[in-house]
Amino acid sequence: MKKQQTKPIDSTSELLAGRNELILFNDDVNSFDFVIESLVEVCDHDMTQAEQCAIIAHFKGKCGIKSGTLTELTPMNNELNSRGLSTVLA
Repeated sequence: MKKQQTKPIDSTSELLAGRNELILFNDDVNSFDFVIESLVEVCDHDMTQAEQCAIIAHFKGKCGIKSGTLTELTPMNNELNSRGLSTVLA
């Protein structure tokens, strides 16, 4: 059997290529409980992680809540937006 040759990764940018981030923005409409519940249900966060993301977004204005490929993040972004949360893919 012939061995498959792999190319070593030369830089961090090559390693992270194709990775995107889902960002949650603060708003004055949704409650903390609703945001936390949505992050748990949609992004598969545990309660602690969801609470921390909600607090960071509240105080800093935004928080990166998930990283991955566009294929992984687009359905999450769409669902969070349909729930009235302000999110974007970056």
